[in-house]
Amino acid sequence: MQRKILKYPDPVLKRKAEAIAAVTPEVRQLAEDMLETMYASEGIGLAAPQVGESIRLIVVDVTGPEKREEPLVIVNPEIICSAGEVVSDEGCLSVKELRSEVTRAETCTVRGLDLDGNAVEIEAEGMKSVCLQHEIDHLDGVLFIDRISRLKRTLYDAKVRKWIRLGRKL
Repeated sequence: MQRKILKYPDPVLKRKAEAIAAVTPEVRQLAEDMLETMYASEGIGLAAPQVGESIRLIVVDVTGPEKREEPLVIVNPEIICSAGEVVSDEGCLSVKELRSEVTRAETCTVRGLDLDGNAVEIEAEGMKSVCLQHEIDHLDGVLFIDRISRLKRTLYDAKVRKWIRLGRKL
């Protein structure tokens, strides 16, 4: 089932998500819903807070949005190491009409659980590394716009306030 994606400045997006105590059928269903939502929205990553669930769950598939060949679901993901630096052009399904360059680690290793409750450790580089970092940021209440220049952020916030004033759908 597709879920509604929350848009900035929804306060749920700024909240630190809670750890998942056990992988339940509800968590598995949420992950399935998130993958469906991400693919329908032509995204390559989605975090549970973006669909209104303040828990530590992410889905990623950097083969998308066209192919959908490598869906990855991680419960309670955490970055255990990272190295290097890369600047990439990022957007977000929760941040309307903005793309901007963001500096992130070039490589990262993420630890978490799969949907069977088994420990997983993923070593990532390139777009996969960037996407994992972006989605894990969501779990800590951090949006990519928190990582852009103050000027760009100020201009974007003014645009969002204007949209809200005009009743434009976010």
